Amino acid sequence: MRIALASDHGGFEQKEQIRDWLTDQGYEVEDFGCNSTESVDYPDYAAPAARAVASGACDRGILVCGTGIGMMLAANKIRGIRAANVTSVPFAELCREHNNANIVTLSGRFVDLATNESIIEVFLRTEFAGGRHARRVEKIMDLEN
Repeated sequence: MRIALASDHGGFEQKEQIRDWLTDQGYEVEDFGCNSTESVDYPDYAAPAARAVASGACDRGILVCGTGIGMMLAANKIRGIRAANVTSVPFAELCREHNNANIVTLSGRFVDLATNESIIEVFLRTEFAGGRHARRVEKIMDLEN
């Protein structure tokens, strides 16, 4: 599985650790930046990563900023993206099962690395349940038209 990974300065330190952890887990990671803790604008990094997921160049995305909220808002502006800001493992499972989320956004400041790794693990291994949820996801995607 190919993962698009990006952060702003608020998520940089966790992004670096997450990239190494994902690589150790056998995932192929495309890192879209940022590359330091120097202040940057999160849409500049969320958009290219989200475009890679939307185009199919990457299978899923992981975006990290201070809260995860800014990255989620920016990513969801890209056609084809269903980004969910997740702060707990059960929500990681549900955003995949019920919403077929293709990007998870994480808080690098308010959620510890171990919890974020658990969230990622569940996000990457959980399949979309389909069924009644497919109809709802289709309606969400129709809002882009």
